[in-house]
Amino acid sequence: MSYSIGRVKWQQAAPLLKNIREKVFICERRIPKKVEFDQGDRTAYHMLVCDDKSQEPIATGRISPEGEISRIAVIKGYRSKKVDKVVMQALFRIAQELSLTEVYISSPLDKVEYFIAQEFQPIGSVYMEVGMPKQRMVCSVSSAISHAEDANFYFTH
Repeated sequence: MSYSIGRVKWQQAAPLLKNIREKVFICERRIPKKVEFDQGDRTAYHMLVCDDKSQEPIATGRISPEGEISRIAVIKGYRSKKVDKVVMQALFRIAQELSLTEVYISSPLDKVEYFIAQEFQPIGSVYMEVGMPKQRMVCSVSSAISHAEDANFYFTH
């Protein structure tokens, strides 16, 4: 499989990014549309992955200027292809370009131990998001980069 990945602006690529996120988060994960698409989309840096053969969008992810990584979504038929790793590595490079020292995610409680194994550490209290308990997890950019090859991130909302 070959694919292309690129940084895109929300204002130009919103239809493609929405297509992926609607399939993964709204249809599969039952996240309400009003929660899925938020104000963070306008200011975040987005990555878009397209299948070179079909030219279809297959994956996306975003990072805020403050270092929050979220909305990592990979279309079902491509999840075994390690596309999520490519998205994460690109987001970590953006974090480096922004001179960020840390990145953070909102982890479902059942994935906290997994993210600890990837060098993320819990920070703050557990909170509710879309009816799900979440834990904010933080990691240095250098540690995140070194663990990106082994990690699996594709359902990070």
